[in-house]
This record gives sequence, structure tokens and C-alpha cells, in this order.
Amino acid sequence: MFSNIYSGKRVLVTGHTGFKGSWLVLWLKELGAEVAGYSLGSVGTPSHFDLTGLENRMQHFTGDIRDRGRLTDVFHRFQPDFVFHMAAQALVSKSYADPASTFEVNTMGMVNILECLRTLPSVRAAVMITSDKAYRNDEWCWGYRECDVLAGHDPYSASKSCADIIAQSYWHSFFRSGPTRIAISRAGNVIGGGDWAEDRIVPDCLRAYKSGEAALIRNPGATRPWQHVLEPLSGYLHLAARLAESEGLNGEAFNFGPDATVNHTVGELLDAMSNRWPELRWEAPAGAGTGNIEATLLKLNCDKALFHLQWKPTLGFSQTVDLTVDWYRNWSQNRITDPSFSLEQIRQYCSLVKEQGAAWI
Repeated sequence: MFSNIYSGKRVLVTGHTGFKGSWLVLWLKELGAEVAGYSLGSVGTPSHFDLTGLENRMQHFTGDIRDRGRLTDVFHRFQPDFVFHMAAQALVSKSYADPASTFEVNTMGMVNILECLRTLPSVRAAVMITSDKAYRNDEWCWGYRECDVLAGHDPYSASKSCADIIAQSYWHSFFRSGPTRIAISRAGNVIGGGDWAEDRIVPDCLRAYKSGEAALIRNPGATRPWQHVLEPLSGYLHLAARLAESEGLNGEAFNFGPDATVNHTVGELLDAMSNRWPELRWEAPAGAGTGNIEATLLKLNCDKALFHLQWKPTLGFSQTVDLTVDWYRNWSQNRITDPSFSLEQIRQYCSLVKEQGAAWI
């Protein structure tokens, strides 16, 4: 996979204890990489990072992404070949409660990563992961393209717009030529096993299930580009591999999202999960859809990734839900106690991708 480029290479992942970060680390280890991570530490209990025992299978560094001195020390000690920057304050609801720290983490965190890259020529390629919410959301029925306006409305989305613009500024100012190439990635709403973040649809449903209650869903009519966690991760890995080999991708931004047919409402997602696992229940309380402003329609156009990277999404909506529900059902039966089940899902995903002739496998 990925031209075997990660085997024996040093890869640094920021935000490695989080949902997406832990899956990325697990996949990189499967690819033969030597992996280090930098984050605040455990994201709570349970967590995919802890359940898969990743702390003992990698170099685990703790620190605040806003602490440039600590981050610089980790960069110089580990001397990475590749960097994936995922550390962030990633919750819209928390950004309303604490907008200042959201902007500090997401903007200055990006600045600090880029400053470290400026001083460490060992890095061949770095992918700066922002968000689909960086786009100004005009509630269009078509997907946003990489050339569309970046101007998020809520504090979280705006912080991601700022981080994206910071990365572009550094590329124009410092990375247009030199040993390190950078690219930006924007992905849509991600689901999959091992996510327990607050105020997210699937984790909220699982917490309600464990309490024997129905999940209270505030905006069941909102439409999202649901994708399994392994879909954008395959894009990040493929992008970094190609970036290391091709000057032409330096400084570019890429969307990684599902096929347009995978856009479904929150209610449709939860109904699909309940059909596979009847014990999962949800309901919309009185006043649903009011409160903090959230986008009701958001999707990405991924034609650029198809044209330049030959990357395209693999999983349909049903397959995405199947993998997600299967992981959590095994967890609920105390069967997720090591990396084996998550690794099996990675292999299952790669098998499906191989059947479709993806460029990276």
C-alpha cells in the first residue's frame, strides 16, 4: 500500500490519542512505520487509543500544541520523515462555550507546527488537516471545491478557516521551495468505531444505550457527508506519499469526502444504525433544531483528489454504517481489548478498496 513508502520511516502524528489520530497510528504501524505522537494525553475513558494499547507500541509524547518549545523539542528528538497534523479543539459546541481557547488551539497550534517544519529539514512531507467546515457554508446543494471561499461562521469553523489560511500563508512565504513539502486536507463528518467525543451523534447514541435511554438528538434534519474514518485516512496517507514524490502537489489543498449519494440526514443515519442494532434508540426533544447555529447542509466536491491523486471514496452508506455498528457491538460485548479487531477492519476496508482498483493499493 502507498508504494510501501512508510515502511521503516519515522512518522509524527499530532492528536494521536484522538479518534481519527489513533486509527491513523494503528494503520501506520501496520504499514511498518516508526510512529511518534504528540497530544495532551488520554482523551478519557473509554478511548480507541487506550483499548488498542497504542501507548506501548509507539513513542508517546504529551504536551499542549500551543507549547512551541515542547513541540520543537519533540520534533528535534524524533526527526520525522512525515508529519500529519491533526491536533485540534474539534467540537462545535465547545467552541461556543470557550471560543478563545478554540481559536488559540486551532490557529496557534497550526503556527507552531509550521514553525517546527521550517527549522527541521528532515521532514519530506507534511499534511495539515483542517475541516470541511472551513468553507463559508451557503447551504448549497452542490459540493464545495478547494477554490471556494474559506469563512466559517461559528467559532470552531472560523478557527479552522484561519488555520487553513495560516498554512497557505506559510507555504507561499517559506515552503514554495525547499526540502519539506506541505499540503492541506479538508474532510467531512467522520464516523466509525472508537469515537466517544462529546456532542457527536454516534457517541451520544452509544452513551444513551449504555444508560438504557434514548439519545436526545437536537437537529435530526441536518444533512452531513457521512464517511467511515478509514476513508479520509486513506486520502491523507495517499496524499503524503504522493507529496513526497511530486513537486507538483506542494502547497495544494484537497477534499476527502464520500460520494454524493452518502449525504444523509442525522435521523437517517440513526435509523440505519437502529435497524442493525435495535437496542439503540433516539428521539428529538421539544425545541429540536434551535439553539446554537449549525449548518443543515454541507458536502464536498472531491473531483480534485480524483484527478490529481486518483483517489475516490470506496464505501457506500450501508457499508459505513455496518462497519461502525459492528465495531461498537463488539465493544459492548467486551471484545475490543487489543488492536486485533480494529486491524481486521482496516484489512477488510483495504480488501474492498483493492476490488475497486484504487490507485494506492
